[in-house]
Amino acid sequence: MNIMSGMRLTFAEIYIKNFEANVKAIKKFVKPEVKICCSVKADAYGHGAVPCAKAAVKCGADFLAVATVGEGIELREAKIKAPILLLSYCSPSEMADLVKFNITPFVGDEEYIGLVEAAAKKAAKASQAQKAAAKKFAVHLAVDSGMGRVGCLPSDAAALAKRIASSKCLCLGGMCTHFASADGTSARDRSYAKKQRDAFAAAVESVKACGINPGIVHASASAALMDKPEWQFDMVRPGIILYGYYPDKITEKYLRAKKTPLVVKPVMALVTGISALRPFKKGMSVSYGSTWTAAKDTTIGVLPIGYADGLLRRQAGSLKVSVGGKLYPVRGRICMDQCMVDLGSAKGIKRFDRAVVFGPKESGALLTADDLANAAGTISYEILTCIGKRVERVLVK
Repeated sequence: MNIMSGMRLTFAEIYIKNFEANVKAIKKFVKPEVKICCSVKADAYGHGAVPCAKAAVKCGADFLAVATVGEGIELREAKIKAPILLLSYCSPSEMADLVKFNITPFVGDEEYIGLVEAAAKKAAKASQAQKAAAKKFAVHLAVDSGMGRVGCLPSDAAALAKRIASSKCLCLGGMCTHFASADGTSARDRSYAKKQRDAFAAAVESVKACGINPGIVHASASAALMDKPEWQFDMVRPGIILYGYYPDKITEKYLRAKKTPLVVKPVMALVTGISALRPFKKGMSVSYGSTWTAAKDTTIGVLPIGYADGLLRRQAGSLKVSVGGKLYPVRGRICMDQCMVDLGSAKGIKRFDRAVVFGPKESGALLTADDLANAAGTISYEILTCIGKRVERVLVK
């Protein structure tokens, strides 16, 4: 795309049609009766929470998921009315807003339930003072089946469900857990995931045995929803696959081999441009520490993008960018705001030409976030969420 007036050379294109296609593909993949909760936490994995949330709801998402109260408020202020789940615990000072903006929290212990209940009770009193009907505030009981992060032990689920059910202000809207190794394919990973699933299912049954409706039961994020359809319960929580990438070993190739393909498309392209062309003679060095020296005459292109924009400093030596349909290596250390690329003879390359770091093929990219992640020893999640706030997101429709 052409750079808009007043816009920096470095920006991120968001191919919102690809995002919508991914939501629709997931919706077709899961069982018809299964609800979908789209994870738009961390600014929709760096893609822009509001446009992605709106697109998700438009394409049939039943719930949205965030990691902070502030992320939930951003969606509410954008007039998004879909149910929102808060995946992480919040502070006591945030609980008034939790209730005010109708953000559904995960709870997993007596103390935290009490804090949420107090906030809900205070809101209910305010409603009564205004002669408005106060509804019970829904919470989801998180069960720690083996992740070791959020939730109660499976053996405590029934008692906590009774506690919630007895409240005048709270109601049990659902039960959930999170798998620690569903994205692996080793015997150990599979065994551990199965152990978690069984522990969670037993916790749900213990709540039902008390005569309490567990509400919406959900456990599977991207990996499990694709690899273990029998574990989908009432709802699934896709994350990384919404944005066109696969979780660890549960890849497109793996799913095709299983004859259960789910094809998703990358949504973000990280774009920059050549701000300067520098003729370099053999023996000249570039960037901090003079870690790279030209072995022959070449042309160095300066790109106004650095680690403050989301590149990783450790990518120096492995990062390549696409210019005019060819890949060129970044040379020397990546700086905070700039990096330098070796363009060789630079035939046909001009100042301000487009350079694409990663993205879908239609962006002109020759690499994906997975390619960058593999070279840097990380995962696509980190590559995507590291893209800085000063990198403007531009919707491509």
